[in-house]
Amino acid sequence: MDKREIEVDIKVPNQTRYLSLIGRIGEDIAKELDKYSGDRETLAYHINLVLTEAMVNAIKHANAGDPDKTVHIFINITDNELFIRVYDNGQGFDINAIPPPDFTQLEDRGRGIFLIRSLMDFVSYRKVCDGNVLEMRKRLH
Repeated sequence: MDKREIEVDIKVPNQTRYLSLIGRIGEDIAKELDKYSGDRETLAYHINLVLTEAMVNAIKHANAGDPDKTVHIFINITDNELFIRVYDNGQGFDINAIPPPDFTQLEDRGRGIFLIRSLMDFVSYRKVCDGNVLEMRKRLH
């Protein structure tokens, strides 16, 4: 690990009450990036948003609200890239089959994935040995 590289590895119970904690951790990390020349406040807000949306999806959909399950979040930041992985224990889904949201409807299905894709440079969701992982990358230069 490079001296300027940051790694955060968090496991929290599958409960929505941890959303703001995880969002704030991502936000605080973004505000501390020495080499980032862009708008740190905007980046911090975006990281909070994608972490919160990814966790909501993991808690409500993948882990089906089961309080005995956990959500595992891994954040890695280098000078060039922010890399976030959110692990769940659900059955998984085809991220490419999620249609764009209909913003004229009150129903918010698909909005989280839409927001994540809009704010990050790379997004994938795939099966891993004991569940699934949502991977999100953002270039910092």
